[in-house]
Amino acid sequence: MEKTGVVAAIGQTELLRPAWIKAALAANDRIKFYLTVVQAAYAHADHPGTVQLDLHREYSAAHIDAPWVLDLPSSACLEGSTLHLANLPKLVEKLRADLLAMARPIEGSTDEAHVALSTRVEQWCQWLGGLSGGTLDATHLNALTGGKRGQEDSFHILVMDLHKALNQLAASLSDEAIDGAHVWQLAQEDRPLVSAFMRGLNRTRALKLDHPGLETAATRDGKRLLIQNDIGTNDAHVLVAQVEGMILTLTYSDLHRQRFVFFQDTLSQIGAKWSAIGSQMTEGLNFGDAYYVGTATFECSDEAALRKALEGLGARIVFLIDWNRARKRLQQIVGKAGASDVLNECARREIGHRGWLEAGGESLIFAAMEAIGGDYFRIGDRLDAVMGDAPARDFLVEALAASSLAMQQHQPVSRITDTIRLLLIRHIGRHHDEFALLAEHASFCHALAEGIRDAIAHGHERSANDAEKLAKQAKAWERQADLLVMRSRARAERNPRWLPFKRLIERADDIADAMEEAAFVLSLIAENRHTEWPIEVRQGMQQLAEKVLEATQDHVKLLAIASTLGEGSDASDHEDFIAVSWRVLNAEQQCDQLLRDVRRLLVRNIDDAVTLNLSTDFAAALELATDVLLATAYRIRDLAFSRLGTEA
Repeated sequence: MEKTGVVAAIGQTELLRPAWIKAALAANDRIKFYLTVVQAAYAHADHPGTVQLDLHREYSAAHIDAPWVLDLPSSACLEGSTLHLANLPKLVEKLRADLLAMARPIEGSTDEAHVALSTRVEQWCQWLGGLSGGTLDATHLNALTGGKRGQEDSFHILVMDLHKALNQLAASLSDEAIDGAHVWQLAQEDRPLVSAFMRGLNRTRALKLDHPGLETAATRDGKRLLIQNDIGTNDAHVLVAQVEGMILTLTYSDLHRQRFVFFQDTLSQIGAKWSAIGSQMTEGLNFGDAYYVGTATFECSDEAALRKALEGLGARIVFLIDWNRARKRLQQIVGKAGASDVLNECARREIGHRGWLEAGGESLIFAAMEAIGGDYFRIGDRLDAVMGDAPARDFLVEALAASSLAMQQHQPVSRITDTIRLLLIRHIGRHHDEFALLAEHASFCHALAEGIRDAIAHGHERSANDAEKLAKQAKAWERQADLLVMRSRARAERNPRWLPFKRLIERADDIADAMEEAAFVLSLIAENRHTEWPIEVRQGMQQLAEKVLEATQDHVKLLAIASTLGEGSDASDHEDFIAVSWRVLNAEQQCDQLLRDVRRLLVRNIDDAVTLNLSTDFAAALELATDVLLATAYRIRDLAFSRLGTEA
């Protein structure tokens, strides 16, 4: 439908809603300021000796024309639990008027949620009308400023619900989008500013994964460009930015003091100057469950600086989502200060924390500590107590970065677990060198796989001499591999720490056995000249042999990386180790399918029973080698995680 058609369909009254929403959003800013004044008044009355907060910046940002409001905190006093507040009737009337202004855009709506909101607005207007004189008792104060859900309704909760409804309504009225932002009635000069904000927001948006939030709306109100972002699902967690000239002003509210401080520090790093209410919020601004609110100002020299500030602001909002949850999880590992340091560094480097939370959070770290073993970590240890503050912080930052990237790539949690364990091994500087025999054994497995691949490529199934020569060479390689197994057993008898390596090489020897068996069967096929492989069968066998060779090559790489993990390795080594491990897994799965494909081709193309049976046995022996390679890869991984982390 054309825009004109939409306008006709919604009716003339709806044309006024954008203006009503603008007025409602401005009323929301004023109500937040009035509630802040009440909190400040209570704080000053409760501690009259403290320095009174300077609210002029917030007053100006809210565009209020009532200077007497600024005098309310200094004139407030407490009598028991009752707050005496001058001009309270005038303040109540302003709260009532602005509440009605916030509710106006939903008037007449048949939406159930809007109807319920309108009913609550009527109830709270009546409640405000019942406030008499110039006093507020404890019950009144909690009803007015309380923000905790799950208990009784409050004026503050209603304001938050109305604000959320306004954001949704604004999005529905938007006549276009700029890089994902719902916008309407913008001036031409506003568009690059909205684009700058969204450029930063979209740069880091993926870090939130599938968490809701970051919906943005923008419009012009007189001389001001207004940009709103809902951040996440928390009712009081809304960000409103306004641009007037070269000044960017941000009003930010939050229920959590620690997160407020975090965001304050984060924006200060890119040039924000915060009002006193942000820097002194711990002094009396937490009556009941009321939110924290502050104003940040960016004074920009030119439009380029303004766009940079908007982009920087947009890029940092995503780190507020689930920040408090991440802080609490990290506290279990490195304490309160350490948790804040980790999250601050992650925000600075634009590393998300939600991937780590979704992958398991602290359980990932505790599992890695437990896997490394009791020689280094004991049950109940905190990571910073063992490693030191800075090393523990550096490890966690890398762990969060790895988890975030992996979750964005939809990698399985088991792979992320492997990555974190190897990362911890590198950070504690542990390494071992008992992989020499395993690496030598792997070279014989690789030689066997390469010999079979080449034999198929050159058609040795048609040449008895060539096939027999390969079978004899394969037997020699298999015997040399057996000698390495016996050497490993002898070492394990002398030193128990070799037992895991002995078990591993014994398992890996089944790879050599399977490959030697395949070479032997190929020689039998060459002796039996009743039927040659058709081209389709040859191609299927070639694909299977190629995949087995790739798996043995990865087996060699896996051992080479494992033997060097430790102090001299870095993150790329660990990522290579995980990647190679999973390639072996994928090879085994692919060979399962290739074996089935080969069997189907054999049944379709070969009538001779001897050739059919021998060819099936040959393909099965090759596929068996990948089964053993997979089991061996898991054991190599276990060694890298357990042994490398527990012995010096």
